[in-house]
Parts: sequence; structure tokens; C-alpha cells
Amino acid sequence: MQWNRLGANALQVLAKAFPAVVVLGARQVGKTTLARETFPQAEYVDLESPLIRARFLEDPAHELARLGRMTILDEAQMVPDLFAALRGEIDRRRKERKCHFCLLGSAQPALIRGVSESLAGRVGILMLEPLSPAETGLSTGQHWLRGGFPEALRGDFRTWWEPYLDTILQRDLAAYGFRPNALFLRRLLGMVASQQGGLLNLSSLGNALGVRYHAVQHGLDLLEGVFLIRRLPPFFRKLRKRLVKAPRIFIRDTGLLHQLLHISSLRQLEAHALRGASWETFVIEDLMRRERLSRPHTQFFFWRTATGQEVDLIMDRGDERLALEIKISSGTNPHDIRQLEARLDDIGAARGFLLGRGAGFRQMSARVWTATLEDDPGWLPD
Repeated sequence: MQWNRLGANALQVLAKAFPAVVVLGARQVGKTTLARETFPQAEYVDLESPLIRARFLEDPAHELARLGRMTILDEAQMVPDLFAALRGEIDRRRKERKCHFCLLGSAQPALIRGVSESLAGRVGILMLEPLSPAETGLSTGQHWLRGGFPEALRGDFRTWWEPYLDTILQRDLAAYGFRPNALFLRRLLGMVASQQGGLLNLSSLGNALGVRYHAVQHGLDLLEGVFLIRRLPPFFRKLRKRLVKAPRIFIRDTGLLHQLLHISSLRQLEAHALRGASWETFVIEDLMRRERLSRPHTQFFFWRTATGQEVDLIMDRGDERLALEIKISSGTNPHDIRQLEARLDDIGAARGFLLGRGAGFRQMSARVWTATLEDDPGWLPD
């Protein structure tokens, strides 16, 4: 199956503007395929290969200098000193106004020593997210159930996730220089899944797992660093209302969420107590990944008061702020419309959207519209 990756154009634009580009994303999300299709003439260097990695670990500057043409460096985080050496090689080739390197990485920069300091201003960065229905043409329901990883969409997603997690939690984190407790991290993932989309309470999680809160914090940092979880920050304005200050926490990919919840079919999913939280996760992740490609500087938040008033997702585009409520129902309930419109002024949002299932795009009031990704998987607020 060939996918029409939305990030392909963005990668080409970055390659015209920078001497090096970095594609970051979870393992097996499709980074290598995208890079090799975008740069078909490039040399490919796999730093997971023990012999190749050993050479780069010994003298990364020398190995980079030997590369004469555009090169894809896969799993670049395996050689942390590569990034400092790359800075010098990029500067040496400054007069050649073209892209020389495409680095692929399966960890957030916070987990990779030296990336931010060494390459600031010298590289363009593309975050490659899991696939969305807008890229595959598959049904929204199947994406919701299976998540967005290419291999999970091709076969039995639950069977695929087990070895994937073992690779991430036992091998990859150790290769990045950490000493992970894989069993603890699996239990932590299970706890996050059981309260999907809830407010993060480190002490509560620590008590449930029998550890101190700082162990939970460190575990969450690792899981976020390899793209398994997301902490969505709260939005604040100077208002008299008491606002929630803790982030919301999610398993990012709904395929992984359903694996952790032992859900194997859409029928089971529709009957599950967490189906609303799962659908909300699916919509939030899909909107965020596509919004970032068209507007890379958009920031994302949620809003909730101490009395329970809330908005699921806020898109702050800088010149405009939008409020989005996500419903597992049709999204046309008059009460929900009135509630969202009443919260727009508190948030400072120009417009609000209710994203339900099957409602279509309709204007429901002066400042509130409904929309559905099932009818238009490529929809974003214009």
C-alpha cells in the first residue's frame, strides 16, 4: 500500500531552505520511506547497523567529511556526537547552497544530547506523525480503531504493537543512554490509558504504582520523548475564574490505546466506557498533525475551570484563537452550542467548532459551526 504523505511537500520546502533537514517521529512511522522517496538520489546510511555505527562513534567528523553527496542518516540519535560534528561539516559546506544531509530520528530532541545547541538555525525540522485518513483514504472508523502506524493499518494492529513496545522500552531507551525499567513503563502506560485524557496527577499515579512522584515524572518524560504519550497544557488568561493548571495526559496513538485497553474491534470500541475519550484523542491528534503542516507555529491547549467548564482543544494561531469541542455524538445539541459560544469570550476565541460524528459542516450560531472528519477527513478551520 502506498500512502500520500502530507509531509512530503513540507520536507521539499525545508530542503530548499536549509543545508540539512531533520525528520523526527516515532519508530516505524514512515520516516525512511518518506526520505528515500523525497531524495531518491541520496546515499543512505543506517546508523542502526553495528559496523556503520561503530565507525561514526569513533570519528563522526571524519565519516561526515567522507560523504560526497546528499546523504540520509537514519536513526541519527544512535550517535549523539554526530550532531556537534555535523555543525562543523555544515559550516564547511556553506558556500554550496543546497541541502547536504537528511537526518532521521526516533526520539524527541530533549532525549538526544546536543541537538538543540549544535544545530540551532542550521537545520529545518519536520515532525512526521502517524498516518491520517486524509493520507490513506481508509475509513475513519478503521483509523480510529487501529491508529495511524503504517504496519498497524496493514495487518493485526494488536499483534504488531507488542514487539513494537518491547523494542522501544527495552532496547531504544537504553541505546539513548537511559536505564529504563521496561516493566514499570508498561504499567505506567496502562495507568495513563485507564484515565485517557484526564488531568495529570503525579502523586496519584505514584501511589497507584507504588513509587514516588518523581519516578512517575521521569517515566512520563521518557514515554513522551519516544512519542508514546502527550501532555496537553492548559490555557490561561487573566480572568477571575479559577482555572485548572495541570496538563491533560493522553496515549497519542489510538491503536496503542486500544491495545492497552484490550479492544480488538469497532464493536468492542463502541461499547467501551472510554470510547468518548478515545474518539476525542483520535480527533485531537489528527487535527494537530495536519494543522502543524500548514501552520507550523500554531500552539495547542485545553481550557477548564475548577467548576468543570471546559473546551477540549484550543488552536492559537497567533493572529486568531479557535475553540474546538469534540463529541462522540452528532455535535448538534443546542445546549452544547450555547455552552461553547458562552466560553468563546472567556478564552478570547474568535470562533468555535463542534466536531461530532455525521453532522456535516453547518453554521449553528453567529460564532459556532459544526464539522465532522467522517465526511471530510481533510477538514481544518480555514
